[in-house]
Amino acid sequence: MTVIGNETDVVVQPAGERSDSILFHPITLRLLSFAIVLGAWQYAGEYPISPAFPTFWQTLIAAGEMIRDGSLILAFWITLQPLAIGLVISCALGVSAGVAMGLSRKAEWFGVPIFIVLQAAPLAALIPLLTFAYGIGLTSKVLAVCIMAMPVIVLNAFKAVRHTPTSMIEMGRSFLGTRLQVIVKIILPAASPIIFAGLRLGAAAGFIGAILAELLITPTGIGDLITYNQSVAEYPKMYAAIASIIVFAVLFIELLEKFEVWVFRPDKRAR
Repeated sequence: MTVIGNETDVVVQPAGERSDSILFHPITLRLLSFAIVLGAWQYAGEYPISPAFPTFWQTLIAAGEMIRDGSLILAFWITLQPLAIGLVISCALGVSAGVAMGLSRKAEWFGVPIFIVLQAAPLAALIPLLTFAYGIGLTSKVLAVCIMAMPVIVLNAFKAVRHTPTSMIEMGRSFLGTRLQVIVKIILPAASPIIFAGLRLGAAAGFIGAILAELLITPTGIGDLITYNQSVAEYPKMYAAIASIIVFAVLFIELLEKFEVWVFRPDKRAR
C-alpha cells in the first residue's frame, strides 16, 4: 500500500488501485486501441480477405520504400499546398462569418440558410464543376478544400456565439462594458471551445476535400500515388499512401486541440 499526505492528513491507497490507474490511463487505452486495430489489419491481410488487401507489415514496408525514394515526401508537398491555403481561408472567413451571424440577426437571416444548404448538399458532387469553372490548377483545389471545410466551421462558430450564457453578457453590461469589450472578453472566450471543435471538424473535412480534388480534378500528390499504384496493382503502396494522409490528418487535428487547450483553456491545461 501507499501512504499519501502529511502528518495530519494521511490517505492509504492500495497498491492494486495504482496498477488499475496505470492500466486505464488514457495513453495506455489509446495504445491498446491502436494495437487491436493494427493486429486486426495484419490478421485480415494474412487470412486473406482479398488479394488486394495487404498486411499491415507489407504496407509499412511499402511506406518506408516510398519515403526512401522521396515519392511520398514529394506527394505530401504537392498535396499540402492547396490544403494549407484552403484551411487558412476557411478558418479566417468561416470563424469571422460565424461570429458575425451570431452577433447580428440580419447577418444570421442572410447567411445561415446558405451554409445549412451547403452542409446538407453532397459537396463532393460539386468538385467536378470547379474544373469547368477554374480549370485543373491550384485555384480549383483550394476551392474544393473551402467548400468542404467552411460550412461546418461557420455553423459551429455561429452556434457557439449564439449560445453564450446570457447571464455572463448581462454581467459584462452591468459593469459598464462596451459592446466590443463584451465580445472580446466574454463572448469569444466562452465560445472558443465550440469554435475550435468546428475548426477540428472543418480541418478533417478539408483533408477530404484535398484528396477528392486530387482524385477527381487532376491526379497529383497523394491522390496520384493512390490512383497510380491502384492501376499497377501495387496495393501495399496504395494503402501506404492512404494510411499516411490519415495519420497526418489525425496528428494535425490533435495538434489543433493541444493549441486550443494551451491558449484558450487554462483550466483544462491545469488538470
